[in-house]
Amino acid sequence: MDYLKELVILLLGPYLILLCRRVSGEQISGKGVINLAHRQSKWTPLMQTSANLSDITSIRSFFEFRTLDPEGAVFYGDTKEGQDWFVLSLRDGIPEMQIGKADILVSVKGGRKLNDGAWHLLEVRSEGKFVVLEVNNNVELIVGLHSKLAEDELTGKIRLALGGMLVDKQKLFHPFEPEMDACIRGGHWLNLSTPWDADSTWEHQHCFSEIKKGSYFPGTGVAMFNTSDLPGLKTEEAGITVEIFGSWTGTTLSLQSTGFEYVLRELEGNKDVKEVQLGLKEGSESVAPPHEPATLTFTILKHSLVVNSKPELETESKFASEEAKNTHYLRGCLEKILVQGQVIDLDRALYKHTAVSSHSCPTEALILAG
Repeated sequence: MDYLKELVILLLGPYLILLCRRVSGEQISGKGVINLAHRQSKWTPLMQTSANLSDITSIRSFFEFRTLDPEGAVFYGDTKEGQDWFVLSLRDGIPEMQIGKADILVSVKGGRKLNDGAWHLLEVRSEGKFVVLEVNNNVELIVGLHSKLAEDELTGKIRLALGGMLVDKQKLFHPFEPEMDACIRGGHWLNLSTPWDADSTWEHQHCFSEIKKGSYFPGTGVAMFNTSDLPGLKTEEAGITVEIFGSWTGTTLSLQSTGFEYVLRELEGNKDVKEVQLGLKEGSESVAPPHEPATLTFTILKHSLVVNSKPELETESKFASEEAKNTHYLRGCLEKILVQGQVIDLDRALYKHTAVSSHSCPTEALILAG
């Protein structure tokens, strides 16, 4: 079924243009509330700082950390311009430390799962040839490392970073996906008090006061998937089924393919691409999500498109045109998105707007923690 091979799924927020002031190299405090999500680059740290090793009197950093995301980069540090480096990440919700030093690479994973939506106190410290991770004042991981090629006395600078790495990902012993939907607060980084340099694309985003599982669309931006990139996806004669669970309002899904000959008419000026938009009809100007969770199921067949909803909702289908620009787009919490029965992780999207939260939704109407 080649006609489904290049299907693209778009989860849409409102049609809205925002003009934001962006300051290159903006400096922010490392002690405040920091949202590690909402960035444009996968591996570039959200923020970083550096200091002369001669000024460091404490090799100890601690901070509070909260997430529902199972995987991503949290805290990074290096010396000698990245020749010796360390990164703390999550994998399956469990802390993982990877260290590169001289000719040695080490990866150690263990301890309790941290992606439970609660705040946890994390401490990372160096004790000679060992790196120690504490969670809530309990030692969870200890990594020992010794190389005969390493220098005993270090000079130069130490660099710290949050939400990414300052060395090439090819150096990792155990590769991981770096995007992390998480918040950090109350950070103490070594004995440093200087501001951190934010990435040039950084835009301040608040953290929700309380969170629940889901993907939150605040009324801005899109998330896009190409189904040919999804592992294990089979475009059988039964078609492709997309299931969406949650509470939301506005346009939910846009489908685009090169082969919907009998379902969608051609766009003007483009005879190769067909497009359709489906959305919930709104009875008022309100953008508040409905109180009751809903489920929408789309089954895309060769000659038809089947839409089912629970509870029964009024839906509309419209061909992409100037009319689509007036649509109220998605705002709300999508608790789960399935394609062919597979859960879709927005961190793996072909493109995701920085305003979209991949793994967390506010428990109530938008109440912010910082």
